[in-house]
Amino acid sequence: MSEPVFITSRENTLLKELRKLSTDNTAYRKAGRYWVEGDHLCSAALQRGLQPAVLVVSESFWPSAPVEYARAATKTIVIPDALFRELSGLESPAKVGFVLDLPLDTALQPGAATVILDRVQDAGNVGSILRSAGAFGFRQVLALKGTAALWAPKVLRAGMGAHFGLQLVEGLELSDLDALAVPLVVTSSHQGDLLQKLDLPHPCAWAMGHEGQGVSAELMARARVYARIGQPGGEESLNVAAAAAICLHASSLKLAPN
Repeated sequence: MSEPVFITSRENTLLKELRKLSTDNTAYRKAGRYWVEGDHLCSAALQRGLQPAVLVVSESFWPSAPVEYARAATKTIVIPDALFRELSGLESPAKVGFVLDLPLDTALQPGAATVILDRVQDAGNVGSILRSAGAFGFRQVLALKGTAALWAPKVLRAGMGAHFGLQLVEGLELSDLDALAVPLVVTSSHQGDLLQKLDLPHPCAWAMGHEGQGVSAELMARARVYARIGQPGGEESLNVAAAAAICLHASSLKLAPN
């Protein structure tokens, strides 16, 4: 169990790094580690067997902090509540957070059930899609260049812990998808059968596209299966995260029951 270090200076080197990790969407790439806050994400990380590099708690929370947090962390720091608020991306700061090392294994898994993100730019959409991927048995998410940074603070909050159970690979070129050994499935508003009528392959790779432009023509051309989502209500289109949930759930019906 790590002994706590009490830090009160805003100019402390570690606190400067933490502020950058908590506010800069791509700082994790250079640092090799990322920031999560709140009991839910911290507990989810521990449940997946992750070991925090640093546990950060506010002074007011420290006396009641779960002992398993300190046991798991390599280092524990306690800071004034005012300084913790500077780290928090929440309206009501959670008062506890972890710094976690980025996964070392980021190799593409050719045969895995996969979700491909093609320039999906909204952090909330990306996090929601990661949650759906985890819920419906898709263990790999591949992000093409132009997609929101997968380990950015807002994406992590929206993912609600889904990150910890997924193989995430980002910054990919279209040609990197040549390594996939599973058929590519895309949604289209002008071709393909209704989703409920399709015999969907499993495992497969579902491609989810840019909020405004959809899946690129180049990626569309690679598809083995085209699917349409029926919209009897007459709306023009579905939000990409909602479309992903529908599609991944349809694919999950191919999985054997637990």
